[in-house]
Amino acid sequence: MSRIVFFCIPAHGHTNPTLEVVRELISRGNEVIYYSYDIMRDKIEETGAKFVSCDKYDYEKKLSQEEAVKIGRDIAFSTEILVNTTLAIDDAIFADMKKLEPDCVVADSMAVWGKAIAMKLGIPFVSSTTTFAFNKYSAKIMKQSPKQLFSMIFSMPKINRNIKRLQNKGYPVKNVLDIIQNDENTDTIVYTSPEFQPFSETFSEKYAFVGPSVRPAVSEIEKTKEKLVYISMGTVNNDMLSFYKNCISAFTETKYQVIISVGNIVRIDELGKIPDNISVYHSVDQIAVLQKADVFVSHCGMNSASESLYFGVPLVMLPQTPEQGGVAERVKQLGAGIKPEKADSLSVLNAVERLLGDKAYAENAAKISRSFRKCGGAKSAADKILSVCKK
Repeated sequence: MSRIVFFCIPAHGHTNPTLEVVRELISRGNEVIYYSYDIMRDKIEETGAKFVSCDKYDYEKKLSQEEAVKIGRDIAFSTEILVNTTLAIDDAIFADMKKLEPDCVVADSMAVWGKAIAMKLGIPFVSSTTTFAFNKYSAKIMKQSPKQLFSMIFSMPKINRNIKRLQNKGYPVKNVLDIIQNDENTDTIVYTSPEFQPFSETFSEKYAFVGPSVRPAVSEIEKTKEKLVYISMGTVNNDMLSFYKNCISAFTETKYQVIISVGNIVRIDELGKIPDNISVYHSVDQIAVLQKADVFVSHCGMNSASESLYFGVPLVMLPQTPEQGGVAERVKQLGAGIKPEKADSLSVLNAVERLLGDKAYAENAAKISRSFRKCGGAKSAADKILSVCKK
């Protein structure tokens, strides 16, 4: 039996792919201790892992709604939050790890404190990467506008000051790239297939492309019409009342069944009259919906896009951050989705009808699905972690 410690940031898209991996490890008789945040407690404890709260170190909880949205778009600001969290959590976790003596540490690629503590104590380490693996080749898909490039350059002095704070505490971090990418010698799990990962051939054998870790559905969705359109903009940047109104306007007179998940910020009663063919919820069992859906209108976060393609569902893509833009670009390259220039009623409706009218989109989504399913998912991820434990 191995003792394995997980670290993650307080984000559903980074936590969800790890849950089936944790279940798989525990089913094989291993002990898992998972350091995360109270918002994730229930879903982590359901796996059988021991949950350890990091809430008192959570700088994101202190952010306003505007600042929370800024994290995905402003690398200097997100670097500052990561550094603040790392330094706050440093002493407590360092002491815990010395007592626990884990056989392996598995940390989300953004939970830099996990990687740093493992390096300090010489504990075998695995990076859990829920986005595309990042190097100078795959970075090409993250197309930056002139405004974004200028903002990055302008932000570098502030970023470097925060990197210096880590260096002063003994962390082996040279620059911001050490935070957002792993070197070729770091054992890394990537929750996608080699076929979907851009430039997968440029990564070393240390990288295990295991495919999406998709949980089973926990509810049943009734499909009431021939075509089902699912609309969701994720769990973070979803305060989009006007967009949801546009969607209701677009699909009111159509023959489609439409399910819209608006998140917890938008009030459903502010959406006006909702026609019979449209259902609006604060949240849904996304896996259950995607098993029946024909099109997914999405922000194109890596988790949502992967779940959609896992079930062969093509996408209408409306990315809100550069990371989501990179995912959308890859889906577009592989012919499994459309990225409309606008998010108005007509543009969204036209994109949906193009996907439904051209079977090539669904066929290409099915190809990606097959590439995901042959990777092994949670079982392959567990194999990778346990192989590192034995080193």
